[in-house]
Amino acid sequence: MLFRKALRHRNVEMITGEVSAIRREGDRVTGVTLADGESLDAGLVINAAGPNAGRVAAFAGLVLPVEPRKRSVFVFEARERFEDMPLLVDPSGVWVRPEGSVYITGGAENEDGEGPADPADFDPDWSLFEEVVWPTLAARIPAFEAIRPGRAWAGHYEYNTLDQNAVIGPHPEVQNFVFANGFSGHGLQQAPAVGKALAELIVHGAYRTVDCSPFAWQRIADGRPFRELNVI
Repeated sequence: MLFRKALRHRNVEMITGEVSAIRREGDRVTGVTLADGESLDAGLVINAAGPNAGRVAAFAGLVLPVEPRKRSVFVFEARERFEDMPLLVDPSGVWVRPEGSVYITGGAENEDGEGPADPADFDPDWSLFEEVVWPTLAARIPAFEAIRPGRAWAGHYEYNTLDQNAVIGPHPEVQNFVFANGFSGHGLQQAPAVGKALAELIVHGAYRTVDCSPFAWQRIADGRPFRELNVI
């Protein structure tokens, strides 16, 4: 909301709409069409479509291995409080951290054979909590053997199937189509830096503050993963 508020004072027009098509002429995109039929000319298109990034790239005839994957987060209470408890991640991938007077946890999804999420499915998978998360927490932290489950929610990660890492920068063959995608759960943390880096690239023609070239799209074409060893 702070970013949106700031943009209102910088002669930026905010439009809400769903992109249904992207116009492309050879090695350039020239505009987008919205679901209501409105057509917008564009000298530059930035794909920041989150879980829908792969579909948006396909509108321009480009390949991007990013798809939605559902992830559930659960809230629980425990009798014992650990005021100085950090974020803990079990080797299985289950994580837990304090959130005010409660705890939040997740990370039990099995990625083997997992496919794209139903775009309309935002129902938490409580079986994951009962069969995987809770037993893992109890084994790792004995105080969590007796807990009281609370609410839960589910969201969609923009999951990069190649390496679970970001794709940042222009397409090598369509230079005015720029990617800011594939963060696989780290987007909120990385978005401000990526936004600044891309702004510098667009305005100055090069990265200045943060060099995002290792995340360029070319590694997708090369099938060359850029691995992060500590992915939650």
